[in-house]
Amino acid sequence: MLKLKTTFLALALAGAATMAAGVTASAQDKPTVGIAMPTKSSARWIDDGNNMVRVLKERGYNTDLQYAEDDIPNQLSQVENMVTKGAKALVIAAIDGTTLSDVLKQAKAKGIIVIAYDRLIRGTPNVDYYATFDNFQVGVLQAQSIEQGLGLKDGKGPFNIELFGGSPDDNNAYFFYNGAMSVLKPYIDSGKLVVASGQMGMDKVATLRWDGATAQSRMDNLLSAYYGNKKINAVLSPYDGISIGIISSLKGVGYGSAGQPMPIISGQDAEVPSIKAMLRGDQYSTIFKDTRDLAKVTADMVDAALAGKQVTVNDTKTYENGVKTVPSYLLKPVVVYKDNWEKVLVDSGYYKKSQFQ
Repeated sequence: MLKLKTTFLALALAGAATMAAGVTASAQDKPTVGIAMPTKSSARWIDDGNNMVRVLKERGYNTDLQYAEDDIPNQLSQVENMVTKGAKALVIAAIDGTTLSDVLKQAKAKGIIVIAYDRLIRGTPNVDYYATFDNFQVGVLQAQSIEQGLGLKDGKGPFNIELFGGSPDDNNAYFFYNGAMSVLKPYIDSGKLVVASGQMGMDKVATLRWDGATAQSRMDNLLSAYYGNKKINAVLSPYDGISIGIISSLKGVGYGSAGQPMPIISGQDAEVPSIKAMLRGDQYSTIFKDTRDLAKVTADMVDAALAGKQVTVNDTKTYENGVKTVPSYLLKPVVVYKDNWEKVLVDSGYYKKSQFQ
C-alpha cells in the first residue's frame, strides 16, 4: 500500500512538473506587442499605456511599453528596439506622424503588424490599421458647447472669440479644428462671433506639442494686443492642457472675478485638473474619450491580425495618410459639463470621486 501511494505521489509530482513546464513554454511562446506612447506629461497618455498593457496581458500577450517624452528621435529609437527585439505587433501613438517611415519599412519586412493608436501615422504604406475616436466629431462637440454656453442658437451675440488649435504635426489636430469650424464659421461669417485678432486657420492657431505654456504665452499676447478695452467671451481650446494655460493667462488679467467672469472655454481628454477647473467655473466643457474602450478595440485588432482573421473596422474612407487610406475603427466621444461629469466619469468607473475632493 505504501509503495502504491508513493507511486501515485511520484506521478502527481511528475504531472505537476509537466504542467508547469507547459505553462512556462506557453508564456514564452506568446508574442510581444510593442506599445509606443508619446509622453507621460499628460495623464491621458499614462492611462492609455496602462490600459493597453492591462488588456493585452489579460489576453496572454507580453508587452513592451515605452514613453518618448515628446522627443521624436527617442520614439524612433524605441520603435527600432521593439522591431529588433522581435515584437510581432506595434501599437504606436506617434509624436510626429511623419517621421516613422524607415523603421516601419523594417517592421513590414519582418511581417510585424502596425496599428496607429489615436494619432494617424502619415507618409507610409506600412501602417495596417488605425484605432481612434471620431476626431471630427470631437471638434463639433467642442464648438457646440461654445454655441450652448453663449446662447448663439437663441440669437444672442455678437461675442468675441479666439481660436486655438492642436499640434501641427498631429493629424488629429486638423480634424478637431475642422470639426469645430463646421459649427463656428457660420456664426463668424454672420458677425455673431468676432475673432478680434483675425487669427484663423491651423497655420495661425496651432499649438506645437499641445503645450500649455505655449498656449498661455499666445493668450497673453492676444489679450495684450487685441483686448485692451474689449472682453473675450469664448475660447476654442482643443485640449485640457491648453485650456489650463489659457485659464492662467486670463486670470492674470483679472478674469474669473465677479465683475469679469471667465469666457466659455472648451477642452478635451477630461483630465482631473480640468474637471476641477470646470467645478470652479473656470472651464466650461471637455471631451471624454474612454481609453479603456480604445485599448479594447486595439487589442481586438492585434488578436485578429496576428491570427490571420478579418480585423473589424468601421471606417475605410476618412483617414488618408498621404500614401493610403488606413482602415480605421472610430469610437464615439462624449461631451462633459459641470452637470454631467459625475455620471460620465465617476459612475462609469473611470475616476473615483475622491480624486476631485
